[in-house]
Amino acid sequence: EVQLVESGGGLVQPGGSLRLSCAASGFTFDDYSMSWVRQAPGKGLEWVSVITWNGESRHYAESMKGRFTISRDNAKNTLHLQMNSLKSEDTALYYCVREDQYYGMDYWGKGTLVTVSS
Repeated sequence: EVQLVESGGGLVQPGGSLRLSCAASGFTFDDYSMSWVRQAPGKGLEWVSVITWNGESRHYAESMKGRFTISRDNAKNTLHLQMNSLKSEDTALYYCVREDQYYGMDYWGKGTLVTVSS
């Protein structure tokens, strides 16, 4: 059974940092690209970042460039998102998502909540 379990969310002040993690199990982790997707309160889903299976290629949504860094540890089956210079508009539920080359975003975690507030 595929499982994606996010952690690391919490309350942080504007300008602060958080590091999200996603523990993956039930599949061959390094066969897949992985993404982070977020959903702000009352809003739709917003893609954040993607990393290829070997970590060599990474892409970010425009508003996250220079502030967020996606990474992975294939030996530990974990995905990370380092978030710096956080803003109130980064407040959202952050999901870890598996990217299948044929089916797209096929498995989602339950999310971890990030709240940026003073």
